[in-house]
Amino acid sequence: MPNTTAMGPNSAYFNFAQYLMDCNAQRPEKLAIVDDEGSQSYGALADRIRAVAGALIGCGVHREERVLLLMHDCNDWPSSFLGAMYAGIVPVAVNTLLTAEDYAYMLQKSRAQVALVSHALLPVLQQGMALADTSGGHEVRQIVVSSPTGLLPPGVLAMDEFLASHVPVRQCALTGADDPGFWLFSSGSTGRPKGTVHSHINPYWTAVLYGQKVLELTEHDVCFSAAKLFFAYGLGNALSFPLSVGATTLLMAERPTPDAVFKRWRGGAGGHKPTVFFGAPTGFAGMLVAPALPAKEEVRLRLVSSAGEALPSELGQRFRAHFGIDIVDGIGSTEMLHIYLSNLPDRVRYGTTGWPVPGYNLSLRDDEGHNVADGEVGDLFIQGPSSALMYWGNREKSCDTFQGAWTRSGDKYVRNEDGSYTYSGRSDDMLKVSGIYVSPFEVESTLAQHPSVLEAAVIGAPDADGLMKTRAYVVCKPGMVLQAEDLKAFVKERLAPYKYPRVIEFLDELPKTATGKIQRYKLRERALQNP
Repeated sequence: MPNTTAMGPNSAYFNFAQYLMDCNAQRPEKLAIVDDEGSQSYGALADRIRAVAGALIGCGVHREERVLLLMHDCNDWPSSFLGAMYAGIVPVAVNTLLTAEDYAYMLQKSRAQVALVSHALLPVLQQGMALADTSGGHEVRQIVVSSPTGLLPPGVLAMDEFLASHVPVRQCALTGADDPGFWLFSSGSTGRPKGTVHSHINPYWTAVLYGQKVLELTEHDVCFSAAKLFFAYGLGNALSFPLSVGATTLLMAERPTPDAVFKRWRGGAGGHKPTVFFGAPTGFAGMLVAPALPAKEEVRLRLVSSAGEALPSELGQRFRAHFGIDIVDGIGSTEMLHIYLSNLPDRVRYGTTGWPVPGYNLSLRDDEGHNVADGEVGDLFIQGPSSALMYWGNREKSCDTFQGAWTRSGDKYVRNEDGSYTYSGRSDDMLKVSGIYVSPFEVESTLAQHPSVLEAAVIGAPDADGLMKTRAYVVCKPGMVLQAEDLKAFVKERLAPYKYPRVIEFLDELPKTATGKIQRYKLRERALQNP
């Protein structure tokens, strides 16, 4: 096959796995991946990719057929994902925190031929397969287990056994740039998750336009992402970005609790301290109040990124005060694969999501589809090269989201005079109080400024007259107690009076999806049950 690195994204053939292998062909001994069990060089990673490709082809999987990837972050994850792509087979990377019912749905939707799974997740996968059998069946012909710690059921193969029984592939599939490369499922916070189909070229664009040109990652970086590889955000952070520049990536199987993150920051992964950390606002909030928060001198961080939800100004300022570096906040989506709107490492304006990433165009539109003026709230549309091809088997949702060259984000924003953008909530979460739009995020950000508040969520709930009013759910910091009226007064002092939450309820924790996003629909249900 011609050298895809030299040919670039506009060539007749482009295979993303081959592209990453070409990027690192001259550094085979360089450390690529460090996980909880060991490490892997770039040369070993390339060999493993070819072995996975050969094994999948050898057991009868054809080009563009799907394989399910249900695996905790570990050395086998990148080689499984890229090995499938190398063979022209489509990996379907799925959330490790879901239920058997979810996996049954995903198996049926994807018609996956092989399931690559962590040993700890084998029971729930098998439960999902059994459920699928009772409602239309599944097409899994082989289950392959990564790093088994005990005996496996009959017919289930260990990864090393699976790879040893087939011949590695020495040439990648001659895929085109726009050929289906992989699937990611949306988080499903408002219904069934949607199978989002991305092409081979999409991760190339996110790595070049954001990872390299905005974050300026280099081969000298050690990258560590709290977001897991099955998320669009984590896939870029811990795979596409570092591997495209020859950096080292740290993978962690366990949940990204503050203590688990701090352990890696302090060099708990074989002594490799990360220079770049990718997190989310909820995680940063927990870290900053954790007893084991490291001192600035204990870490090597030069760059910290945030996405997944808008970053409150107060969190960024507190992080900077402690560590001496800013959090670079941005927004991306499963549909756009990674971040398209972001602050910059040398230009951070807290309270905004920053400026469009070069290579992406943004448009703010009203309900009739017309562009809105600066300072006015509008629905955010994105035009850029990393947009997904479609939602698999869902024409209605595909047409609603992917509108020609533009992708509808479902977020509302305001464009400021300096060209930066300020988040105003989800399109379906915006509140109209007394005929005026109120941004839940603006109220949440103000609540979060109170020194006793850990996090807050604001929804709209009808009052006794059926009029929409703001209602806040608040989690206090450990050991802190607040009165609702005091918190209302705090908000009134900082926002227009009509924006303060009419009802404040204190909770031990907020309901969230597996991705850490607040499940506002559960709060709305709670409000209806407890008016």
